[in-house]
Amino acid sequence: MRTKQSLTLDDVKKIAAAAEAEALAHKWAVTIAIVDDGGHLLWLQRLDGAAATSAMIGPAKARTAALGQRETKIYEDVINNGRYSFLSAPDLDGLLEGGVPIMVGGDCVGAVGVSGVKSNEDAQIAKAGIAALGL
Repeated sequence: MRTKQSLTLDDVKKIAAAAEAEALAHKWAVTIAIVDDGGHLLWLQRLDGAAATSAMIGPAKARTAALGQRETKIYEDVINNGRYSFLSAPDLDGLLEGGVPIMVGGDCVGAVGVSGVKSNEDAQIAKAGIAALGL
């Protein structure tokens, strides 16, 4: 058997703080969700002014990124390029840019999903959070 790393609560707090700082620096009202490698919610933070629906979309993006082990932008691009049948993929509902996996040594240990502003800005916030781990 091989050993795989996992997120600690301290890791999650670092990610959340850096993601929040990025959002606040741009005055973006978003929801930040962090999940483990199985897509299970570890952190949910809805900043003041964030739309209620972002509290559902952010975790969905994070879960999809973790389970697929790739950025959710890839799925959005597949669909936008005409492969509409991908919308029928089971149990994946965060198919919009803004979900970013956390990769360590080739393994996915979790993901960050952000919702509330433009999709590329959501992804920017997620990547800023992950960068705080110094991977």
